[in-house]
Amino acid sequence: MAAVAQANAVVFEVHDNYQKQTYRNRAYIAHSNGRLLLNVPIKHSKDGTRQQTKDVVTETAFPWQDQHWKSLQTAYRTSPYFEFYEDELAALFDDRATQLLAHNIRIFEVLSELIELNVPTTMSMDYETDPKITDLRQLAVAKAKKKHSITPYIQVFQEAHGFLHNLSVLDLLFNEGPNTLNYLETLKLNLSV
Repeated sequence: MAAVAQANAVVFEVHDNYQKQTYRNRAYIAHSNGRLLLNVPIKHSKDGTRQQTKDVVTETAFPWQDQHWKSLQTAYRTSPYFEFYEDELAALFDDRATQLLAHNIRIFEVLSELIELNVPTTMSMDYETDPKITDLRQLAVAKAKKKHSITPYIQVFQEAHGFLHNLSVLDLLFNEGPNTLNYLETLKLNLSV
């Protein structure tokens, strides 16, 4: 999210082949036991063919959105700003998500509004192997484990676990509130591949 806050414009890649183990369907939050994975389950194609990101459908056979919301409430109820943003975020978990991309875009729009982030966004028209803009698609790869030098801020379970890196921007929002955008804009990023 810091890369978005520091960009002039953002193009969301929607025509790539969906890849497992990316941040397209997962995020980590701080929890009493350390980092907790919130994973959006998806339906894989029955014939094993690749799906484009724009075509990925979420699993609706069990209430994962309810579980995610309960986990966020449990983890952040005592954070300084959870109650301030709670009502706006609850709708993301009340309305059943059926398509991953639409759900992700909605999350992005709600978070951008709460953070007061105003960066123009578009979606890719097709897949480009060598785009003519800064290519940050690698940031979605969860397995990359690239360490960024993140300036610590106070987190809810910091006494028990120390500062936890690479959490959802929700962690920053619930702990820093109105300072979130300033934090994201001033974070020093090393975005080289």
